[in-house]
Amino acid sequence: MPLIQKVKFLKAVLVTACIVIPWNATAVNHGSMTDQLLGKKFSHNLVESLLIKSLLEITEGKTKQAFETVDELIRAAPNFKLAYLIRGDLLTAQGHALEAFGDSHAINLTNTPTNEEIEGLRDEARTRIEYYLSENKTPQQPNILAKFGAEQEHLIVVDTVKSRLFLYKKVDGGLQYVTDYYVTVGKNGVGKQTQGDKRTPLGVYFAGQKLTQQLDDMYGDAAYPLNYPNELDQHQNKNGSGIWLHGTPTDTYSRPPRDSDGCVVLSNPDLKALAPILQTGKTPVIIANNLEWLAGNKSNQKLEAQEAEKQALQKAIEDWRKDWVSQNTEDYLSHYSKKFFYNDGGFQKWADYKRGIQAAKPKVTIQIEDVSMFGYPGMEQPMIVVNFVQDFRSPTLQNKMRKRQYWVNENNQWKIIYEGAG
Repeated sequence: MPLIQKVKFLKAVLVTACIVIPWNATAVNHGSMTDQLLGKKFSHNLVESLLIKSLLEITEGKTKQAFETVDELIRAAPNFKLAYLIRGDLLTAQGHALEAFGDSHAINLTNTPTNEEIEGLRDEARTRIEYYLSENKTPQQPNILAKFGAEQEHLIVVDTVKSRLFLYKKVDGGLQYVTDYYVTVGKNGVGKQTQGDKRTPLGVYFAGQKLTQQLDDMYGDAAYPLNYPNELDQHQNKNGSGIWLHGTPTDTYSRPPRDSDGCVVLSNPDLKALAPILQTGKTPVIIANNLEWLAGNKSNQKLEAQEAEKQALQKAIEDWRKDWVSQNTEDYLSHYSKKFFYNDGGFQKWADYKRGIQAAKPKVTIQIEDVSMFGYPGMEQPMIVVNFVQDFRSPTLQNKMRKRQYWVNENNQWKIIYEGAG
């Protein structure tokens, strides 16, 4: 059987039923399929590679090898509850056939999980192996426009459908895949609206520096706050706070895919691996629900379209700067959407304010440096979050500040929909 057919067969065995793995299903028995499938995948993550290997070995009927793999997995991650559940199933299967994954109901000798916990572990196993078996797997690029600032070296993209965090680094003006990790998101899914809704927000955020105060054990070894609600969230009347990237409790290696109060949760070892990147306090984090992944022949066309869009936006930003310097107020205001908002109001208030201060046409110089751009996911109209350093000088004011703008594409023209301090 060709390898691709083996993969499809295995996916049918593991995924199509309501349960994750019917352990009493006919063994695949295709010799080296496990080794062929694993290859170099997951080489960055020993724990995950051992988990996938054990599940594949069980499906192939290689019980002895699966025992050895699970024991190695438990040695590598003594607090991995899913590993204990799999081992319990293997032990129970020696006495009678198991009807379903988790029939042993034994995580360890002193803890019997509830039905809800069993279902969570089933979801975790399903999510991890579905991603592993997915076609066009990493390394891939998301169809997200990205231009890094001078102090930004990495981009984090969270695909909530896959329960996966992807890490990219900047290279030659684009993105290069580095690694990826399993994550947990909100109990009630995504699209956070209000405090306590247990949903994970979707959008472009920036991870702050590691919190230094003493945290409850549930947050694991570290926590990095995201700037939720961001400016767009606030404008849309979304509220709540405390959305972090954080770890897991001492007794838990990882949590089910939908098990947080809205945060993005990684295992402590995975979060530790990200620490050198997150410690800058400036890492962009894009959380999306339906990412388009670039693959195949169309990827070059998409990348070319991204580059053209990036150049068009860069030109729009420069035209905005020039029209501001010229103090031609109407030309300057033409760069703003009629839906524009800022901390003190909307477009009309902004326009009246600018007409007032520019009436005398003071001579100004404005320099823009260190521009970054990140595409905002899930919007009806293309939207880009732009950050830069603005150096403004006039006869009465000298000011250098970080600024943030949201630009939206309206009728093939880039317009500013938000502006404020960055």
